[in-house]
Amino acid sequence: MVRLDVLSKDEVEAIHLATLQVLSETGVILTHREGREILVGAGAILRGERVLFPPELVLDVLAGCPRKVKFRGRDGRTAVIGDGSLHWHNLGGARDIFDPRTGKRRAAQVQDVVESTRLLDAQQNATTVTPFFTPQDVPGEIMSLAMYRYALPNTIKPLQGPGVQSAAEVIHAVRMAEVVDDPREILTLSVSPVSPLNFPDELTAAIMEIARQGIIFAPLPCPTAGTTAPFLIAGALVQQNAEVLTSIVLAGLVHPRLPVIYCGRLAMMEPRSGLSVWGGAELGLASAGTVHIAHYYGLPVNVYGFSTNSHTLDIQNGFERAWNALLPALAGADELSGIGEMEAGVMGSLAQIVCDDEIAASVQRIRRGYEAGEDALAVSVIAEVMDGSHNYLAQKHTRRYLRGGEVLLTNLAERNSWETWEHEGRQGMAERAQALAEHLVATHEVPPLEARQEAELYRILALAVGGWKT
Repeated sequence: MVRLDVLSKDEVEAIHLATLQVLSETGVILTHREGREILVGAGAILRGERVLFPPELVLDVLAGCPRKVKFRGRDGRTAVIGDGSLHWHNLGGARDIFDPRTGKRRAAQVQDVVESTRLLDAQQNATTVTPFFTPQDVPGEIMSLAMYRYALPNTIKPLQGPGVQSAAEVIHAVRMAEVVDDPREILTLSVSPVSPLNFPDELTAAIMEIARQGIIFAPLPCPTAGTTAPFLIAGALVQQNAEVLTSIVLAGLVHPRLPVIYCGRLAMMEPRSGLSVWGGAELGLASAGTVHIAHYYGLPVNVYGFSTNSHTLDIQNGFERAWNALLPALAGADELSGIGEMEAGVMGSLAQIVCDDEIAASVQRIRRGYEAGEDALAVSVIAEVMDGSHNYLAQKHTRRYLRGGEVLLTNLAERNSWETWEHEGRQGMAERAQALAEHLVATHEVPPLEARQEAELYRILALAVGGWKT
């Protein structure tokens, strides 16, 4: 397998030691009473609003974290994060949806959650699914829960839960998962601390409730280097690491050996505008560095994969998402996010989902590399062809490796002659992807939930907003 190291072992060790120094000397802002009591009881030190973490406390909790995380879908299909394979999931929580046919965007709605989830269920390389859109046609206070509620019936793949911001949201999400199966086996939940190093009371309570419920936990800091983290990538990685480790320590003290997925979403500031850059090569480098840091602790890791600042399906979109997926993939990432993402995570599209499925297959092919053993070197085959007895196409050797996937076959990328392309309507990859997305949304079938399950999901969602009716 092809591997890439963007940080040396000494550099990873330096980031680790700098993180321990930040946690023990600077600490994090955390004022939640019970959370502070738990941390202090384990050896943490209070200094005003801040909590300081002795290195041995951090290392003790990390030592107890499982090295692999497993969760499954409605059909029993299991995703094992940390077993050496590369998993993919989509962007979560896009506000807008882009229509390539019109070139315009609009606010996402519940129906877009439904259709995107069914489309992701049909993609070969999307091994897990995350609720894609934040629907704007539901009350804001239940947006995250609505994402999960409307994704549940529309995929049988392992479904990752949404980012939550309160203990109440955790409880409601767990109740929804219980409608389908054991939440500890089918649900993951994320909490994003406020960078830099700030854990507001509601987010702290959410982390603790996830741990109490025994739900797979994916801490999800989203710092931006230059605005909410140091401008240089290494320093931003130190802060991101401190935010992840704080989350893991708190959760691990509430529930020892809680399954966790180390997540990093470090982006860069665009110096000319101050906006967050998701498309630059620096993001891929930061994601690859995050992979090395997580693996230093023996933890499964999920980072950005497909990401772009582009507003449409253009050349910029293609080259940005390709390098930002390749770098962490070759660094050994366990899971990459971003299928369907556009405009720095604000927007997504169904056509982009289909394009990304094909790009993911190419990334997997590059990651696999190629053999150079005796049979692959083909010395005898070359001799036979040069003796005039065969051509290469007639060789059994060629036919065997054609079936073995030496050359990846594509569905959307153009590989025909100009004449064939012109005869078939001069379509590009974006047009083919939109047509295929529309076809799959119309035809792909997902086994439905039972009527009683649907009714219970409606009831839980209504309770979450004090009687809201769908």
